[in-house]
Amino acid sequence: MEYNKMWVVCAVVLMSSLWYGVEGDPQVPCYFIFGDSLVDNGNNNQLQSLARSDYLPYGIDFPGGPTGRFSNGKTTVDVIAQLLGFDDYIPPYVSASGQDILKGVNYASAAAGIREETGQQLGGRISFSGQVKNYQNTVSQVVNLLGNEDSAANYLSKCIYSIGLGSNDYLNNYFMPTFYSTSSQYTPEQYADVLIDQYNQQLKASLPQCAPFMIVLALYDYGARKMVLFGIGQIGCSPSELAQNSPDGKTCVQRINSANQIFNSRLKSLVNTLNNNLSDARFIFIDSYGIFQDIINTPLTYGFKVTNAGCCGVGRNNGQITCLPLQTPCQNRNEYLFWDAFHPTEAGNAIVGKRAYSAQAASDAYPVDIRRLAQI
Repeated sequence: MEYNKMWVVCAVVLMSSLWYGVEGDPQVPCYFIFGDSLVDNGNNNQLQSLARSDYLPYGIDFPGGPTGRFSNGKTTVDVIAQLLGFDDYIPPYVSASGQDILKGVNYASAAAGIREETGQQLGGRISFSGQVKNYQNTVSQVVNLLGNEDSAANYLSKCIYSIGLGSNDYLNNYFMPTFYSTSSQYTPEQYADVLIDQYNQQLKASLPQCAPFMIVLALYDYGARKMVLFGIGQIGCSPSELAQNSPDGKTCVQRINSANQIFNSRLKSLVNTLNNNLSDARFIFIDSYGIFQDIINTPLTYGFKVTNAGCCGVGRNNGQITCLPLQTPCQNRNEYLFWDAFHPTEAGNAIVGKRAYSAQAASDAYPVDIRRLAQI
């Protein structure tokens, strides 16, 4: 009887492996994600916010339908998680619990920024510092699950941390003078410096105790050692900006893209600084801007026929607002780079995710790509 029971257990494990396509353990034990609507997978669903996507047609091509992802299907980090060998998607913080947190958590929140006030006109969102605070709560749970702080620190040091913020600090702050004063306070160069300084604080340096209402908990201080910093994409080429600020609806808005490039340059420099100062950690930079530029310049190479309009939305370029509830989207979704006014389709996300994981061009990732980082 015992032999028969063992045979049944082995058969179930084998069938489970075949079902999920598992060929072995993931390349890293866990994957933690910080970001905005580009990678949010449900954390905003319970918030009082205009930045929500838990309704059709969002998720129309995702197993099970809408989840809170701002796409028709998978996001960039979903693709990366699969390439890292995880047999399922990384759960959002709002629902992650128990042993599930040991494979990682997604803390991303739509409309979130590096600055606390960013996105406030849209309602509830979890800023970068709020996401780092939620990560600290997770670390406490990991310590309990693994038994002690040393075991938790050793475990977390092997994980990949994906961090992609800054887009909203431009879209929903700097270039929105009706709601925010930052563009009158700072030049694009000064604003990039301010953002990078705050970004750096979240990564490794706690704020002084004299700021009791700003609890900032550094990722590095709580175990993160392998960090992937995603640059900002070409916001000036999004359907939203083309609809509002492009004369022909096709020419990208250079003043916005120029500001984005300044930020990206500072972020890449920050990677060098951090790698030089923190010898036990590894930071890499992903050139999202360059990858998008490559797609927009040679769309047919990637199978895209439309790069200046959303697959669903309203108005010029389908760029006035995001997809309306139950709106019928375009049928040829794989031929569109953008899903709505701001966010890529699954097809677009797949390209960015694959090139971030395994660089197609030398400039895609610096100094190494995610695949190499996982091996370190």
